[in-house]
Amino acid sequence: MLIGDVARRSGVSARMLRHYDSLGLVRPTGRTDAGYREYSSEDIRRIFQIESLRSLGLSLREVRRALDDPDFTPSELVDDLIRQTRERIAAETELLTRLRRIDAVEPAGWEDVLQIVALLQALGSKSADKRQRAALSSVEEAPIPVEALVEAALSEADPNVAGALRWALAQSGDDGFALLAEGLGSPVAEVRKRAVQSIAEIPNGEATTLLRDALTNPDIVVRRYAALALGARGVADAIPTLVDIVVEGTNDVDAADALSALASRPTLADQIATRLVARLAHGTVESSVRRRLTQALADIPGTTASRALADLSHDEDRAVALTATYILGIRDAR
Repeated sequence: MLIGDVARRSGVSARMLRHYDSLGLVRPTGRTDAGYREYSSEDIRRIFQIESLRSLGLSLREVRRALDDPDFTPSELVDDLIRQTRERIAAETELLTRLRRIDAVEPAGWEDVLQIVALLQALGSKSADKRQRAALSSVEEAPIPVEALVEAALSEADPNVAGALRWALAQSGDDGFALLAEGLGSPVAEVRKRAVQSIAEIPNGEATTLLRDALTNPDIVVRRYAALALGARGVADAIPTLVDIVVEGTNDVDAADALSALASRPTLADQIATRLVARLAHGTVESSVRRRLTQALADIPGTTASRALADLSHDEDRAVALTATYILGIRDAR
């Protein structure tokens, strides 16, 4: 078969076939009566072998070794090709993500594009100062795509940078809620914590809804942050978790403050006092827990709280009794 026929039937261009010939990869082994070089069926089979190996990403030099070197084994080369392919896919995916993020901002001109790229690069810098400046600049200079802000906020370990990112997210509107909600379900505890902290700083109804949902999150840390944020927003659903926080002793002062703020509403004061008192089962509650519950009752108005404090003024733990007596004195003075 002549070169033109081979090119038509194999899909390999005549130019490439001549290149293979020049490299010694595959050469026509026959001759026609007129003296033209002709490809045999074995030559054509080798062409298809070459194309098959090239489709795997092998270079022509590697193809030649694979076909001609009997000691050449595929395992090491295939492993290397897998690694190279993964690296290439990761690089292309990163590029696609960056392009989508730039497109989402709808830049007006190339100056905007360059500024966004600079901020994205700064956001991924090893320098905490650069990351923090990028987060703060995203509001005043060029907007960083919300997706990039959320990704950075959920992975940021530096507390100062994390605070700047949460602030930037709070200014960015509602676009990041779906991603933050996904963060609440992350298998990584730190990501879940950062997600709820970010949501807590967004002062709108959708954030409040996400925080309400977070009260049933399996992660106790998420539940605590959600309850503290909801308490500050005056959401009564947070009361049971806030009482739990007081009992557990983690962020108990903040929880007591949130309960006090909620108790300024007469309809909630007795409910809060009743829940706190219910946890005061003498003999089964440690004295440290009774002390925290006593302090939490201090700013809860109403007779239920006052009666509980009167009982606590006779507590077997002297510190609890003195605290309750002191609080009662202040309440009576009021």
